[in-house]
Amino acid sequence: ADDCDSSCFLQNVREESNTHGLKHLQSILLSKMLREKNIILTSWQEGASMIQQRLGRKKVLLILDDVDNREQLQAFAGRADWFGPGSRVIITTRDEQLLKSHEIERTYEVEELNDNDSLQLLIWNASKGK
Repeated sequence: ADDCDSSCFLQNVREESNTHGLKHLQSILLSKMLREKNIILTSWQEGASMIQQRLGRKKVLLILDDVDNREQLQAFAGRADWFGPGSRVIITTRDEQLLKSHEIERTYEVEELNDNDSLQLLIWNASKGK
């Protein structure tokens, strides 16, 4: 992320977009990447257009966590040319078909943790917070 102009990690896109809407998440993304406060959007389509226009020449690192529908992909990264050369968009999803339908060519499948590894990760994270 050090060699990028801007970066943003949007956590729990599925849950957050269901709770607060895509406009809210787009405002967060734009605020972080442009270092501006109070970006107000009237629709997710306006947000998509603003992302494309304002970030189109920037080298960005965008991480979208837990994406579960095509509208979310359209809202944050409609096409590969939305961002400048050298940009990286990392998407986590459980729906491989979603990535294919969005014409994402490079994918990497991560193995799910087994119960023991999941428990160890939970304990490690819980002890970090103390």
